[in-house]
Amino acid sequence: MGASAGGLEAFTTFFQACPSDMRVAFILVSHLAPDHVSMLTEILQRHTSMPVHEAVDQLRVSANNVYVIPPDREMEILNGVLQLCIPNQARGHRMLIDTFLRSLADDQQENAIGIIFSGTGSDGVLGLRAIHSMGGLTLVQEPESAKYTGMPVSAIKSGYVSQVLVPEKMPAALLSCKYKKPSGLAKNQSKQGESGYNHIILQLRKTTGHDFSLYKKSTIGRRIERRMLQHEIADADIYAQFLKKNPDEIDVLFKELLINVTSFFRDNQAFDVLQKEILPPMLKAKSNDDVFRIWVAGCSTGEEAYSIAIVLFELLESSGQDIGVKIFATDLDPDAITIARAGIYSKNIIKNITNERLLRFFTKVEEGYKVNKVIREMVMFAVQSVIKDPPFTKLDLLACRNLMIYLEPDLQSRLMSTFHYALKSSGVLFLSPSESIGNHSNLFKSIDRKWKFYAAKHSAKFPDQFTMSNVINVSPKGLHKSLPPSGEIMKQPSQLDLTELSQNVLVRFFAPASVIVDSLGNILYVHGETGKYLRPAPGKASLNVIEMAREGLEVELRAAIYGVVKEAKKIHKRKKVQFKNNNEINTVQLSVHPINGEHEDTKELLLVSFLDVPNEEVKPKRKASTKSLEAGIITGLEQDLLDLKDSHRIIAEEQQASGEELKSTNEELQSTNEEMQSTNEELETSKEELQSVNEELITVNAELQSKVGFLDDIKNDLKNLLDSINVGIIYLDKHLNIRSFTQDACQIYRLNTNDVGRPLSDIKCADDVVCDDIGDIVDKVLASLIPHEMEIQIGSKSWFMARIQPYRTLDDFIDGVILTFTDITLRIQSAKAALNFARCMVNTVREPLIVLDASLDVVAVSKSFYQQFEVTQDDTVGHNLFDLGNKQWDIPLLRQMLNEVLLDKTEFEDYTVRHNFPNIGVREMKLNARRIDNEVSEPSLILLAIDVNNEH
Repeated sequence: MGASAGGLEAFTTFFQACPSDMRVAFILVSHLAPDHVSMLTEILQRHTSMPVHEAVDQLRVSANNVYVIPPDREMEILNGVLQLCIPNQARGHRMLIDTFLRSLADDQQENAIGIIFSGTGSDGVLGLRAIHSMGGLTLVQEPESAKYTGMPVSAIKSGYVSQVLVPEKMPAALLSCKYKKPSGLAKNQSKQGESGYNHIILQLRKTTGHDFSLYKKSTIGRRIERRMLQHEIADADIYAQFLKKNPDEIDVLFKELLINVTSFFRDNQAFDVLQKEILPPMLKAKSNDDVFRIWVAGCSTGEEAYSIAIVLFELLESSGQDIGVKIFATDLDPDAITIARAGIYSKNIIKNITNERLLRFFTKVEEGYKVNKVIREMVMFAVQSVIKDPPFTKLDLLACRNLMIYLEPDLQSRLMSTFHYALKSSGVLFLSPSESIGNHSNLFKSIDRKWKFYAAKHSAKFPDQFTMSNVINVSPKGLHKSLPPSGEIMKQPSQLDLTELSQNVLVRFFAPASVIVDSLGNILYVHGETGKYLRPAPGKASLNVIEMAREGLEVELRAAIYGVVKEAKKIHKRKKVQFKNNNEINTVQLSVHPINGEHEDTKELLLVSFLDVPNEEVKPKRKASTKSLEAGIITGLEQDLLDLKDSHRIIAEEQQASGEELKSTNEELQSTNEEMQSTNEELETSKEELQSVNEELITVNAELQSKVGFLDDIKNDLKNLLDSINVGIIYLDKHLNIRSFTQDACQIYRLNTNDVGRPLSDIKCADDVVCDDIGDIVDKVLASLIPHEMEIQIGSKSWFMARIQPYRTLDDFIDGVILTFTDITLRIQSAKAALNFARCMVNTVREPLIVLDASLDVVAVSKSFYQQFEVTQDDTVGHNLFDLGNKQWDIPLLRQMLNEVLLDKTEFEDYTVRHNFPNIGVREMKLNARRIDNEVSEPSLILLAIDVNNEH
């Protein structure tokens, strides 16, 4: 499930409509800010009963669980295990959704499901295409329900979407597709099932003209079943009838069966091998003006054809060769060919193309990126069926990748023979890693087994008929370096060489006037007197022999040079031509032939010779008959007409060449313009990065809004809780300023809403409240961090328990003090009532009673004790038992027995003590002791009863 800006709302709506048992695993990929801690996991957990986890590396996914991609991570899946890594692309260029969906398609194949929710841009389109090609399910949010429509609209336009739904209806669609099992057309071996399948294939062939019967039934069957599920049809025969009644459904099914899965530089290592090992020796064997022919069969939307064109362009540019390239790219799908011809692709291609190639061979447009003209013109696209249409021939390279894997073995074998016929001897066949030549080792030999490059093997009985031109266009500037100056060409070494001397003399006195020119007619060297035949051309100075030719020689000279250079004529071309020189008609025998020297640079040089012919030689020697004369005139006129036609053709070709040069200049200007636009592209890139950051901020803002809503709910809950417990609470910050308080705290302090932010010391206590020492206690608690409790009395009837303790944050940070005031009036009143009741009971008993605490200090005594021993309350209560009077009660055995009562919860009775009291004389007493256990945490007490026998 992929989303960007506005995706949080779609996620929550989707999961609110999801039952707890969906039997699928949900993996959420969203564009998150890399430097922000995502709260998406926490937020989604409140909207679904399924466990929500933040994904971690090497985590195996399981059904009925939700996994959320963490910030600043790229995620893929392999064998059902999540693989996380740090993204390589710069922020703003990351296609996280495409990356994961494509890996999901490879991992789960037809079980993969891809869903695209709200967001800007086009991330997710390539991922949906991959899932769609594997036979999986693809869903997209209805754009009208999306907060941002960029991603949903891009996905819908791609044509790889099974259904377009609002988020709340998607769970029902998933359940329908998961639990409604397909009929299994591809595996159904019954006659009835096979009949229905054949009827569907026959219906397709009648309407579209394409036969899918030799495609793999497993592939075709899944796609037919998917269309049947869309219409809730379970029987193949019924669907065949449905096709007859609904011709539009046939077109939809036809497009469903066409498998358009491709990308730029798919299998990068294979293209590296192509660029470094396969193509260089093939290009090196070519001569300039040769044509390198390539056929990309099953090109889909053209990415692979353009990839090969880019590789070839880079190789030719680095080698400096001037070789023509013709790339024929064909596919069965006319819509895919239309896309390929347009050459416009989404921004997602940056995942597969380096930044250098992207800037050089593509232009940024509104829809994404457009292939530059120089690459576009290298490729010709056409709709063609590789199965039934004739193939291209005399190919140097044939690329057919991931097409044959969808075909039955018989059809694969037929295609191998077709491909072998189409390739030249040693031409290369380029397949995908999942394909092979099968048992056709007699037709091909392996070049690279891993990346499936094969060379065609042709028998000697069928030699390659493809001819190549050997003409190389080299600039005159380069040729001057290889030729000596005119003054040095006749220089000889000091040692006399008669052979060489005679040759030079003969050349000087008997060789006709000549010039050496290059293939364009530019004069490089002049021998003899050529002024009779050549003169400086008017206008800008030029050394071109055609432009300098005298009147009457231009046409014949152009035709002669063209015949030798362009038509690769190896015979010398001689002709008697009449021309005008100083208003005189002269005749010359023109001769042009190539110079075949040992030096490499002489292969493109031509020798143009001018041999004078007397005018009378062209006159007839004898008088011919009128009929013969007319025939001769007609023959001459016909020859002149042919010469004029040749001249016209040559001039047209030269004009065409000039037009091509102008076109090339225009392309160079366009290239300059593209370079000037590169700065604009960089600005566009910055814009994209800002847009990506904006999307991330929108996502963070949505999470924060959800968090604020959640905190508002908590705040409301706390307010109602505090209002219901009737406890006064005052929150102080670390400077002892009031943060907030509850209404019940106003019973202790005179507080109102304007007091927030004021020091507590500025606030007076309420009437009849004594709380002057609270300020000092608060300071001590903040310094020592030890809580403190105290009772506060309001008037004569109300009591509060004040508890002062440090205010601790969730991070265990002390950030102030909290004061709570709990009403304990009822408890105090109950305690006083119980005390009075106990005092009345004690005073009613005639037997003297003493109540001791754990330290054996007297807590209370009965009235009879005062009367019996003639002591006062001040001398008794609060004193230790063994310190009373003259320490008459300090009896070691009694001390031991009382301690045992405290420790062992025992008691003793009738312990006899005889003692002489100063005031009352000798008394014999029987002591009875019992421990009184308290229900609260205070120490236990001892009740000591005294039975006195008076003796005088």
